[in-house]
Amino acid sequence: MNITVTRKLAQRLIEAQGVALSGQQLADDFGISRTAVWKHIKELEEQGYQIISVKKKGYILAGLPDTLEPTAIQAILKTKRLGRSIHYIESCPSTQIIAHQLAQENTSDGTVVMTEEQTAGRGRMARRWHSAANKGIWMSVILRPDVVPQKAPQFTLVAAVAVVRAIEQVTGLKPEIKWPNDILLNGKKCTGILTELQSDADGIQALIIGIGLNVNQVADDFDPEVQNIATSLKMESGKEIDRKELVSSMLQFLEQYTDLYIEEGFGILKLLWESYSSTIGHPVRARMAKETLEGIAESITDEGVLQLRTADGKLHGIYSADIEMTS
Repeated sequence: MNITVTRKLAQRLIEAQGVALSGQQLADDFGISRTAVWKHIKELEEQGYQIISVKKKGYILAGLPDTLEPTAIQAILKTKRLGRSIHYIESCPSTQIIAHQLAQENTSDGTVVMTEEQTAGRGRMARRWHSAANKGIWMSVILRPDVVPQKAPQFTLVAAVAVVRAIEQVTGLKPEIKWPNDILLNGKKCTGILTELQSDADGIQALIIGIGLNVNQVADDFDPEVQNIATSLKMESGKEIDRKELVSSMLQFLEQYTDLYIEEGFGILKLLWESYSSTIGHPVRARMAKETLEGIAESITDEGVLQLRTADGKLHGIYSADIEMTS
């Protein structure tokens, strides 16, 4: 089965917005037989598309699959590179693991690994990330930016801005970023971002940005030990969220902002990040491996380092820490 034709057929059905598309017209447009069109329609139905066949009129799209199946996502994508290649697995231990393997096999820039369920998801500092089946977005994006390794850490902050912009656009909610990359809604975590690097003596070979986003969970979907600190977009908005639309929006903003960072530097994105920050301007406690500091989080540097001023007036650069609000 020609995947490209199937994908283009899905796009035509979506763009038709309920208007019947003639089987003969589709056959002529794609240069295939009407029987081949019918086979592609059956392929889409197997993927979860609801398609009505109306005698003498053609095919009408009645409903999209509630999955992250690539055809449905790529039919609404507005990117040039990101998501044009999607590796979709219904269940896997971790999309990061698969993305690392693909990156080593020279997969293209912008390749996305997507799953409905992670059985061994992980966040920063090797913490477990619970990934409920068919309720969230669990994906890893492979980037191959032509930048020096010193510019890699800022991609995590850039990704955080892309995610909050997408959440705003699709849901109308007002998320905040807790340094460096946790996305919060009403003080509870809904998204984690993990950026990992493949590099050698010649520089960065691949950046792998993992995004775990709680979308349509209810409270009982979370483990009891995190129910008081975790939330989902559905819990905060009171409505079911279209995951495909959210993926499309995230990839669009991620492509836009990573390109902006590479071409123009971190300045504009730093201002955007700080405008969404729940950390900047507030008293915080920074727990690091060897010490804990308390003070006011004043800003981030162009390298993404948190600037923390303690009570004695000293300014400390925080590179990696667990951040807690202290008031």
